[in-house]
Amino acid sequence: MLAYRFLTEEDTSAFCHKVTAALAKGWSLHGAPTYAFDGKAGVMRCGQAVVKEVDADYAPSMKLGEL
Repeated sequence: MLAYRFLTEEDTSAFCHKVTAALAKGWSLHGAPTYAFDGKAGVMRCGQAVVKEVDADYAPSMKLGEL
């Protein structure tokens, strides 16, 4: 099964660390990153989709970050 996650974070080094941690766990980048202004919080936010092939059947209760 191909698992999918969309990582988001404020535009700080925390976002880069979040994506790097996912890559270190075997996730791969999927598509281009996104960048948008969060007017409510008054900050820029980054987003990046990642995918990973896993040997499991999908279930809504899966903890994707633990794969």
